[in-house]
Amino acid sequence: MTDLYQAQRAMRNMRKAAMQRGVIALLDIGSSKIACLVLKFDGPVDLSDIEGAGPLAGQSAFRVIGAATTRSRGVRFGEIDAMPETERAIRTAVQAAQKMANTRVDHVIVGFAGASPRSYGLAGQIEIAGDQVSGQDVGRVLAACDVPDFGANREVLHAHPVNFALDHRSGVSDPRGHAGRKLAVDMHLLTVDAFAIQNIVNAIRRCDLELAGIASSAYVSGISSLVEDEQELGAACIDIGGGASGLSIFMKKHMIYADAVRIGGDHITRDVAAGLQVPHAVAERLKTVHGGVHATSMDDREMIELSGNSGDWEKDSRQVSRAELIGIIRPRVEEIFEEIRARLDAAGFEHLASQQIVLTGGTSQLPGIDGIAARILGRNVRLGRPLRVQGLPQQATTTGFSSVVGLALFAAHPQDEWWDFEIPAERLNGRSLRRAFRWFRENW
Repeated sequence: MTDLYQAQRAMRNMRKAAMQRGVIALLDIGSSKIACLVLKFDGPVDLSDIEGAGPLAGQSAFRVIGAATTRSRGVRFGEIDAMPETERAIRTAVQAAQKMANTRVDHVIVGFAGASPRSYGLAGQIEIAGDQVSGQDVGRVLAACDVPDFGANREVLHAHPVNFALDHRSGVSDPRGHAGRKLAVDMHLLTVDAFAIQNIVNAIRRCDLELAGIASSAYVSGISSLVEDEQELGAACIDIGGGASGLSIFMKKHMIYADAVRIGGDHITRDVAAGLQVPHAVAERLKTVHGGVHATSMDDREMIELSGNSGDWEKDSRQVSRAELIGIIRPRVEEIFEEIRARLDAAGFEHLASQQIVLTGGTSQLPGIDGIAARILGRNVRLGRPLRVQGLPQQATTTGFSSVVGLALFAAHPQDEWWDFEIPAERLNGRSLRRAFRWFRENW
């Protein structure tokens, strides 16, 4: 835990330095595409003005001055599978964004899906040392949380204190300066596969870039796609990407659960390719241009030219009905939502005051997908576009860019994490076995 804690603090400091210099790059490493934004921070960035419960809390004005996307290569299920190919794709996206921004960037914040995320709810409580809660008291109460034994080859990606209680007064956002005797905290901890993280670190280094932060795509997609009331009252964001579908649950403006399903839009494309015996590129076009999940009588009569280029005239000049195409797409979409429903049930989502579900990610653009999601999940479902940020190109305002836009908000409006506080050194190596999987049901 000590090495991880120091590494995260080092990335925080690197991010702060990059923002004060004025520019930083954001990189969303997906299975279908790699997107890069270059942010420029206007005016001096003072991250020491504490408004929340940690030294990074606050807001910074920024605008997008560079944007680029490229086809992803060497990434499967949201994880790097072929390092040289991924390195080339990252270089292509970053160099194109730098060219548009007319500036060089050395520091990058990365978002990624997959890596088998697991959520834990932790709780800690201490006696206050003096008459008022100090920053040291906050560090001590976070250190008092019983960290679960999450197994070998796992790393903590996010560790958010989501609720403070002072003498049983819950819902305190920043306890410092308050009078009291007992301070308690609830913390959400997200772990991921350590090798997936190390592969990302290695890829960034091979591209001669410095890693200034790393985040779960499920988390940052929720930040950019959920409106303020949804984040406050309780909502789930489902980011249906190419190789994986991420799930995040928010409440009281904090992420309290995250998970991922290793199925996404690429699996639908492969189903179409196999079912219609067409190349992958043709299948992707058919899915994007003609795809859907609800067939009507009109779809039986609407014929689609396959337009292959195999050299076999009869095979290349075939036609299929749109209803046949939908019949191939629909079962895979249903499978995605059945898997998501199992994750929501395991998280205790039904106990939240509001049960809004927001769909985002490139695959959420399939016509009718919100209706099938509402039927399977049994909740209110809407499509969520990323929040508008200054300078964002029009083509980057679709649902497929929720993750990279969320990274911009993650960079400019950081939430407190465990490593933003001074944790007593003797507690960093402690690992007891307290796991509170549904802790938020008891606290809120």
